[in-house]
Amino acid sequence: MPRVNEPVVEEVVERRDDTYRKVRTVHSVCAVIDIVCWAFAIVLLVHIFLVIADANATNGFFQFVAGWADGITLGLEGLFTPDSPKVAVLFNEGLAAVLWLLIGTLLTSLITRLALPVDHRRAWYRRTTVRP
Repeated sequence: MPRVNEPVVEEVVERRDDTYRKVRTVHSVCAVIDIVCWAFAIVLLVHIFLVIADANATNGFFQFVAGWADGITLGLEGLFTPDSPKVAVLFNEGLAAVLWLLIGTLLTSLITRLALPVDHRRAWYRRTTVRP
């Protein structure tokens, strides 16, 4: 039995919410995927711009961008073969850029649908009704 003048000591137990950590981790992974896919698409778009604008192909920046673009075209570099090399780059790398954005969207949607609880998913469409 505690004494009247003795202070009462309460034990505080800190409990981590596993759902919160899981949601944070999934959102972080999806953010990294989004950043990578957008970066690849931007590199391809910059390369398209440089080719169409007749940039100096011996320039270091052009070579840097072209090297990256060659590695991320998803094997589409010879898909379209029009007479003009500029149009070929526009179609082939433009399609690759669009595909990178679609890949990022599909991956993040799939990951959030499989890994997150229903109440933590992104709401694409939510219908609300007002009852009288």
